[in-house]
Amino acid sequence: MTRPGTLGELRASGWVSRPVKQEVRENAVRAISEGRSVVEGVVGYDDTVLPQLENALLASHDVIFLGERGQAKTRMIRSLVGLLDEWMPIVTGSEINDDPYNPISHHARVLVAERADETPIEWVHRDRRFGEKLATPDTSIADLIGEVDPIKVAEGRYLSDELTIHYGLVPRTNRGIFSINELPDLAERIQVGLLNVLEERDVQIRGYKIRLPLDLMLVASANPEDYTNRGRIITPLKDRFGAQIRTHYPLDVDIEMDVVEQEAHITETEGLRVSVPPFMAEIVSEMSQQARKSPHINQRSGVSVRMSVANYETLVANAMRRALKNGEDEVVPRVSDLDALAPSTAGKIEFETVDDGREEQVLDRIVKAAVLETFRANCTPEKLTELVAAFDEGLIVHTGADVPAAEYAKTLSNLPGLRDTLADLEVAETPAGVASAVEFVLEGLHLSKRLNKDAMGGKTAYRGRG
Repeated sequence: MTRPGTLGELRASGWVSRPVKQEVRENAVRAISEGRSVVEGVVGYDDTVLPQLENALLASHDVIFLGERGQAKTRMIRSLVGLLDEWMPIVTGSEINDDPYNPISHHARVLVAERADETPIEWVHRDRRFGEKLATPDTSIADLIGEVDPIKVAEGRYLSDELTIHYGLVPRTNRGIFSINELPDLAERIQVGLLNVLEERDVQIRGYKIRLPLDLMLVASANPEDYTNRGRIITPLKDRFGAQIRTHYPLDVDIEMDVVEQEAHITETEGLRVSVPPFMAEIVSEMSQQARKSPHINQRSGVSVRMSVANYETLVANAMRRALKNGEDEVVPRVSDLDALAPSTAGKIEFETVDDGREEQVLDRIVKAAVLETFRANCTPEKLTELVAAFDEGLIVHTGADVPAAEYAKTLSNLPGLRDTLADLEVAETPAGVASAVEFVLEGLHLSKRLNKDAMGGKTAYRGRG
């Protein structure tokens, strides 16, 4: 379909200009009525955050998302672009997306006045109608609002000429969505300037006073500690937001696992088959859940879902490395691979004040708690009674990262009652699958105080408690 190329053709087409918030609202109404989500790729917010966001969109409010790191705030903000019309007409050559029916820049006003219905029109995609700025203490008025362009002055224009202005991010996002990430970090004097252009609709740049009736939807994000304790958002700007929406981490392990499945990137390697048992994915997600409860982890800083994703990817990577070294073609993570998660975990959390060296102990307790919780959720104690009895009668099983998967498969016949548990754990009876299940069950029995464990170097021996 050919889109109108002039103002006259645009009028003839019946195109109607709408404020951006009305445009977003009408598209949100359509999405909700069709059963679609107003934002894409967000898991775990169906009953909490998304209803509040839908209310804000239907009410045509500016929004601030309040939450710790790794709670999909930026993803939701960027997804709002999908609620804009796919294409929007502007006056050709406009730097600030001038509405052909109501131009506000000097360039567009002059062009429309001179050429009337022959004014050339160009169409911009919705992706170009989104502006974003990470608030930092050194952010300037020039970044957001604009500045005199010395090059334009050098070309012969007078300083009194409005065309010497180089517009900042906010005017350039006119008729679109503008986002400020970490709003409290924006200096108060800059917040005042931002409020002026959004509320009073005038701008002062190097002595110019320019009326810019910008049409914007403002969306921001902030960390709760910055937002409340530091109190660095000026009251008039805070008051502008019609909705303050509190985000949160996944409320349970199942949701965390869904996020990990969606976000984790596992690169396929020729000749290797990767399979992650559900209980190993659950352990990774449970580690994050346990970290969010730990008094030794700084909860104000938060425990991002990125930790679960990074740990999952590291878990698979370590299992892949082991398979390559052992000449195996099947990659299945085991409990012994959890030792490799220390780097990907420590980089995602902040410890409360602890003695030197105790960080490893804190991480070890988190891993053990996650394994035990997952074991209790997936294994039936009665089915393992016969197995525990065999250990009490002298059975000893050696495990470790260096033990080939085939050795575990040979051991399976000496582990009575374990095959039923393998079915419960949804693990195939392949050597790598058996190895993963055996390590999980034995570690779970040890943490449940039903088996003893001797660890030395990378090797572990499980034996009865008698």
